[in-house]
Amino acid sequence: MAEKTPKTNMYKWEGKNRQGSAMSGQMPGQDASLVKAQLRKQGINPTKVRKKSFDIFSAGKKIKPMDIAIFTRQMATMMKAGVPLLQSFDIIIEGLDNPNMRKLVDTLKNDVASGNSFATSLRRHPLYFDDLYCNLVESGEQSGALETLLDRVATYKEKTEALKAKIKKAMNYPLAVIAVAVIVTAILLIKVVPQFQEVFASFGAELPAFTLFVIGVSEYIQHSGWIIVLVFVAAVFILRRMYRTSKKFRDGLDRALLKAPIFGNIIYNSSVARFGRTLATTFAAGVPLVEALDSVAGATGNVVFKEAVMKIKADISGGMQLNFAMRSTGVFPSMVLQMTSIGEESGALDEMLDKVATHYEAEVDNAVDGLTALMEPLIMSVLGVLVGGLIIAMYLPIFQLGAVV
Repeated sequence: MAEKTPKTNMYKWEGKNRQGSAMSGQMPGQDASLVKAQLRKQGINPTKVRKKSFDIFSAGKKIKPMDIAIFTRQMATMMKAGVPLLQSFDIIIEGLDNPNMRKLVDTLKNDVASGNSFATSLRRHPLYFDDLYCNLVESGEQSGALETLLDRVATYKEKTEALKAKIKKAMNYPLAVIAVAVIVTAILLIKVVPQFQEVFASFGAELPAFTLFVIGVSEYIQHSGWIIVLVFVAAVFILRRMYRTSKKFRDGLDRALLKAPIFGNIIYNSSVARFGRTLATTFAAGVPLVEALDSVAGATGNVVFKEAVMKIKADISGGMQLNFAMRSTGVFPSMVLQMTSIGEESGALDEMLDKVATHYEAEVDNAVDGLTALMEPLIMSVLGVLVGGLIIAMYLPIFQLGAVV
């Protein structure tokens, strides 16, 4: 059994070079004495070397998919430049600000230094590296083209995460509008309307129906608003729990989202783009088509496409061509079917699928940008109606009183 490599930490150092000029920086090392020795080799006389402490605000920072994408791109760049694998880990560790990401990369380095393959080390962290990622890295190690496969994986991760970010932007924007509208309305009903209500009480006249309605809503929120908040929190909690535990609920939500106005088209195009991007990446890496479809099914992000891909896999296993199998599902647009057919006939399926992915990613970009431009005047309209309606309701009795005088 190979001896475990000591843990690498990040050290801050201060010192002077041969000319007597003060210098400082950071360096990874197993302990302070080794860091000092390394600095002396570089002609630097260290005066202070201390272990870098974690930032209290970043200590609990989660590792995001984009962190993995950046890590993959850095590894691909250094491997292409001829930097050895273990040294590449050290360089990446030195530039990481997220302690959890630094710990993950350090663990990978120690596993590889202990004699494990890169792919084997990655498989020990399935939360961050899925089967597709690990399979492509393993294929690169076995074929001696790890730098090429890492570059393809990096491109795949970058494109996928950029697409996810666009989808989140499209979904979060309306929620932000609703949240702002609710907060502004609640403040007016709780703080402003009661002030007017006290003034109206001294009038001794009958108030307009619209004003009475607003006052009634204000009184209800002041006395029973906690019920609304409690129901909302409970509903969010229940829906999140159902989404995590109930496959039937998730599948139903996926199907409903595809049929939703505006957002349905964005989600549909993003699923097509993921299908094309994932299949192009795996096929170009030399993964057999039937095996690649397992990874593709999980990457599409929607149960309708997942079921379609599994049906395609079954049809291809029976000897059917890919474009005919895709056509039989009734899910994919005609452009994708035609591009797939041309790719199969010309022997350039990965290139055609890559073009399909690029086209539909651009469609998602345009749709989200258009939605954003549409939502901006909508925000003003919604806020204007809510705030303006409340103001009119409060000033209407004053206007009526002025007319009587």
